Amino acid sequence: MNPAFAGQERPSGPAVNHFIIVDVAELWTDSPRINSCAQCGLIGTPRPADTLVPQASVTTLEAVRIALQSLWANKLRSVLTLLGVVIGVAAVIAVVTFVNGINGYVSEKIFNLGADVFIVAKVTPVITNVDQYLDGLKRKDMTLEDYEAVRDGCVKCKYVGASAFTANGHVNYGEHTVTDTWVRGFTPSMLPILDTEIVLGRPLNETDMTTAAPVAIIGQDIVDNVLPSVDPIGKEIRLDGSVYTVIGVGKREGKTLGQSRDNYMIIPITAWQRQYGSRISIRIVGKAYGVDALSDALDEARVIMRSRRHDHPGQPDSFAAETNESFLSLWSDLSSNFFVAMVAIASISLVVGGIVIMNIMLVSVTERTREIGIRKALGARRLDVLRQFLIESSTMALVGGVIGVLFGILIAKAVTLAIGMPSVIKLWAVLAGLAVSASVGIFFGVYPARRAARLDPIAALRFEL
Repeated sequence: MNPAFAGQERPSGPAVNHFIIVDVAELWTDSPRINSCAQCGLIGTPRPADTLVPQASVTTLEAVRIALQSLWANKLRSVLTLLGVVIGVAAVIAVVTFVNGINGYVSEKIFNLGADVFIVAKVTPVITNVDQYLDGLKRKDMTLEDYEAVRDGCVKCKYVGASAFTANGHVNYGEHTVTDTWVRGFTPSMLPILDTEIVLGRPLNETDMTTAAPVAIIGQDIVDNVLPSVDPIGKEIRLDGSVYTVIGVGKREGKTLGQSRDNYMIIPITAWQRQYGSRISIRIVGKAYGVDALSDALDEARVIMRSRRHDHPGQPDSFAAETNESFLSLWSDLSSNFFVAMVAIASISLVVGGIVIMNIMLVSVTERTREIGIRKALGARRLDVLRQFLIESSTMALVGGVIGVLFGILIAKAVTLAIGMPSVIKLWAVLAGLAVSASVGIFFGVYPARRAARLDPIAALRFEL
């Protein structure tokens, strides 16, 4: 018998079952009803909170599992939720992949002069604005006499050459024709300067140049399309109506951004001037004795050209002097601006995706209000609830990031296969995409998580949808 009823008479009559109904929320508070019941002995005295309350916090793995289950249970909603993050991350990954690929390709295939080569020309080969182009047109033309002066006066130069070109030549042999051929007028020294490899026949020589001999070195496209199934050496082909004898075949170079680099003819620069005119400015190209001597070699060439063109001291050069490094620096600036612009555009999708995730998490908080109340009634702290919902939102965004990375890589490789645009996948880009997506989930999950953490447990338990 309970000591509280010792010495008292038991009431007569039929047995009565007595029930005490207590609100479940009050079981975890210092309620007067609980205290009075404890005093009368109907229930035991409440134990301290640390012995009464079980562990109600959710582990990180459990929160991740809940987030993944929620995504799987609501597939359509999950697709719509993650769409913005997927598009944003895929766009960023594709842009980074293309920029990295094109940067490497430009340095290897387009601006492939070599680290010890410089160019002196009337107008810079890379024009960035109209004023620069118009200013260049006002300058005096470069001539073969200028080339000979630099060749004889530049002691720091290993080779000095001259070149001219046109990009719309027509080549035919019998019934076979090739159009849009690059016709390059070279001095013999241009071949070692540009590392042009001859796989069949011989290169140009000084006799070819001094006599303006009608001889040509052809690219592999002309061999394939104009001289198929025959030995090209010694064959006479027509270039824009003039006959040239094939003396050599260059090594196959492949494509650049989908355009063939093997559709060319190399002829002596004197023969080029005889056919296309000698009043067209040429380019002077020099190769130094190594990278360390490049600056001195370029300075020598500039002094010679300034003297020949009567440039006064203190005035800028009346010509352009460029190196491979200056070309790559200019390209790097252009590609960096393009990269920043594209990432900014792609970031709009990430922001939209983050807003959608925030809305879905707010809906999730409303749907799980009673669950939150039970967890808090069982002892979960605000920090536990906050951490749970932040992990869920970041997990959702991270899943979208993984899908976006895969889509971005697939898009880049598909474009590469379709049109030949180079692409290079960098590990840092993949990790950055995943980190950004997770950060979006955390940033846009803070408000829903704080709202869930601040719910009153009693109000949450009594909540009805």
